[in-house]
Amino acid sequence: MIRTRFVPSLRWSIRRLISTSLPARMPALTRLSALQRETLVQPLLASGWTLNSDPIAKRESITRSFTFPSFSEAFAFMTRVAIAAEKADHHPEWENVYNRVRVELTTHDAGNSVSEKDIHLASLMNEFAKGLEGK
Repeated sequence: MIRTRFVPSLRWSIRRLISTSLPARMPALTRLSALQRETLVQPLLASGWTLNSDPIAKRESITRSFTFPSFSEAFAFMTRVAIAAEKADHHPEWENVYNRVRVELTTHDAGNSVSEKDIHLASLMNEFAKGLEGK
């Protein structure tokens, strides 16, 4: 058995992230209705997210780019999101270049459209990025 040694504060941080990231039960996997789109997507659009629709590919998604002061802070953000995404079984499409993280969210099980799972994960990303972006 391989044993790893964690710095006590890191072990505490990882436990805290896992325990506070997401509720155990996530929303159903359905397309957003027009009313839901108006009420749930609009606040995200105001915070820098973009709603994308590709009728040819029959795909809808929300995207956002985050910029952090350093690679370390971008990676810390991605780690926190990864733990929440794994817990929710909902994984973002993303890319990282130095201090920038570009995220695209769509729900394949809902016909490649935006679902409540995407809205919830996007809201968590906004929360996780608060205080880290543009220090």
